[in-house]
This record gives sequence, C-alpha cells and structure tokens, in this order.
Amino acid sequence: MTWLLLAQTEEPNIFSYFGESNLAGKAIVVALLAFSLVAWTIMIGKYLDLSRLRSLNLSFESRLSQQRGLLKLNLGRKAGSLGPYASLVEEAVDAFHRYEGAGSERSLRVRMGHVENALQRGVAQHTIKYESKMILLGSIVTGAPFLGLLGTVWGVMDAFGSMALQASATLQNLAPGVSGALLTTVAGLLVAIPSVFGYNFLLAQSKLLVTELENFASSLADRIELEVEIALEQEASEEEPA
Repeated sequence: MTWLLLAQTEEPNIFSYFGESNLAGKAIVVALLAFSLVAWTIMIGKYLDLSRLRSLNLSFESRLSQQRGLLKLNLGRKAGSLGPYASLVEEAVDAFHRYEGAGSERSLRVRMGHVENALQRGVAQHTIKYESKMILLGSIVTGAPFLGLLGTVWGVMDAFGSMALQASATLQNLAPGVSGALLTTVAGLLVAIPSVFGYNFLLAQSKLLVTELENFASSLADRIELEVEIALEQEASEEEPA
C-alpha cells in the first residue's frame, strides 16, 4: 500500500505503527474501528430518539391538561405516533372500559385495578424501549480496553519471541514491534473514553424519562379515579328526591 510505504519513510505516525503491528494487532485495530462506528451510531441515534420522545410527551401532556374528561378520549391507532404518554392514556382508558359493571364502589375498585395493571405493563414496555441498545453500548465501553490490551500483550509477546531467534537483540529491532503492539491499547482507549461519557449521559437521560413516565402514570390513575368519583357523586345527587 502506497500510504504505508510513505509512512515508513517519514516520521513515525499512526500508519507506520499500524504497519508494524502483527496480524492479530491489525485485526484488533480494525475491529475496534468498527466498534467505534457502532458506538457513535448508537449514541447519536439514541440521543435523537430520547429527545424526540420527550418532546412528544411534553406536547401531549400540554394538550391533555386542556381536556376535561379522560374517559371519553379515543386516541385509537394515533396513540402510538403521539408518544409514550398517549399510549399510556389509551391503554388506561381501554382497561377501564373493559369491565362494564354497575356503578358501585366495588365496580370502581375492579376498574381501577385494571387501570393500574395496564399502566404498570405500559411503563415496563416503554422502559424497555428507553433502555434499548444500552447493553450493546455498555459492552463496547467495557470490552474495548480489554480488547486493546489483548492486542498489546500479543504484539509484545511476538516482538520478544522474534528477538529470541536473532543473534543480537537491540532496541532498534525491538521498538517497532512494541510500538505497533501499543497501538491497540491506544485504539481501545479511543473507543472506550467517548463511549463511557456517552453511555453515562444517555443512561441518565433514560432514567429521567422513566421517572417522568412513572410519575405521569401515577397522576393519570389518580385523575381517572377522581373523574369517576365525581361522576358517581353527580349520579347520586341526581337520584335523590327533591
């Protein structure tokens, strides 16, 4: 390769170090480069996805605050495109109307039990979506330095092994193999360092969204129960004789 030949005639640089690596070191550097691309793709995509979901949640929560009654809402298939909050509302309303009992205190308890179970399932499902791909990113954060260290140890072992076969061992003969071996550690750290910052930031954002989702689900259950209590009181007052 022409770029490699030019690199070897000039000052030592990353390309010359790569050329002096053994086959295992080169394979590990290429693998780390691929992991770096995967990590950056996950971090950028996850940040954009979380930002979009939070924007949808805030927009729907603002619209929901203007609604007087939740139990008459029928979002249908539109709920999925309106964000996690809209999905929770649709699931809660559907669960409430699933049991058509008499308007009694027992009926209210049964209905609210269905609502709470539906909200718990919805929160769990959306939590999985919030935290999706984080395991892969965490694996890259953890594995990249060890993979780089493996390449370094392997390269140094090969360098010393080749020196043992020579009549005279000099530093000039040993240095190229060692420098090529150390390149894998540098590559591993270059992958892991930005990935760990991105992982911690995205993990914090995911936990924040999960907490907001749980709080919304709790307030949603309270609002539905309060709405039903008010409706029952109105029915009771209308049935009382004048």
